[in-house]
Amino acid sequence: MRRLFPVTDQTSEDRERGVRPPGGDREWTLDELAEAYAYPGREAGRAWLRGNMVTTLDGAAQHEGRSHTLSSAADMRVFGVLRALADAVVVGAETVRQEGYRPVRAREAFAARRAAAGQGPAAAVAVVTAGLDLDFSLPLFTAPLVPTLVLTGAAAPGERVRAAEAAGAEVVVAGEGRGVDPARAVRELAARGLTRLLTEGGPRLLGQFVAAGVLDELCLTVAPLLVAGGAQRIAAGPGLDLPARFEPVSLLSDDGFLFCRYARTGAPWISRDQG
Repeated sequence: MRRLFPVTDQTSEDRERGVRPPGGDREWTLDELAEAYAYPGREAGRAWLRGNMVTTLDGAAQHEGRSHTLSSAADMRVFGVLRALADAVVVGAETVRQEGYRPVRAREAFAARRAAAGQGPAAAVAVVTAGLDLDFSLPLFTAPLVPTLVLTGAAAPGERVRAAEAAGAEVVVAGEGRGVDPARAVRELAARGLTRLLTEGGPRLLGQFVAAGVLDELCLTVAPLLVAGGAQRIAAGPGLDLPARFEPVSLLSDDGFLFCRYARTGAPWISRDQG
């Protein structure tokens, strides 16, 4: 992996000594990746919502209904690091069903970093769902290291709410009707001390966060692949009246894959010096 942006100059002395520039063309350590993707400093109690998605060159977010086939070894390392840095992973119910979601596991390599940041051993998973059409016998609900949260509306089916709670999930009301208000979902998670948020989609959920204006950052992997067909884009749903502008933070590359990081223009933090 190597950094394409921001450019890091190497001094003549370093070149003569054979010192590799930070982020050179090699496999980065987990610590280097963690520094490159560190959450920004922000005011107490304010959540930072980061999205992580993958797309092909022709704009597909999935192949045959799944995103995993578009990934690479480096992409999975970044995926794991982003999870290891988060307080909560926010995901839509359809993605849980399609991708076979499991609880986030604790990783020894990040234990000291998480402890220093006041975090628990692993991120919680927060599932956004209106109908709670989920299999509550799965390990995501019955055996997580951190209890799974189910974000739903006040009018969600009562029997499904009780089934979720019986399985050990924490049900969080984040909407007045059956569905979830994206901005309220972010506020409810922040109120529980979960301010470093990561959403992995799917496209409908990411589209809702974009439409609500609460997405602060997008980490986008561009895979050197073409799939054609009618696959979804990374964000789906109603369009915005005015496009939301994001600013580049960093650009990494590995084996033809590009790892793009953008922050929303006007967000409390934009830094081109991270990592």
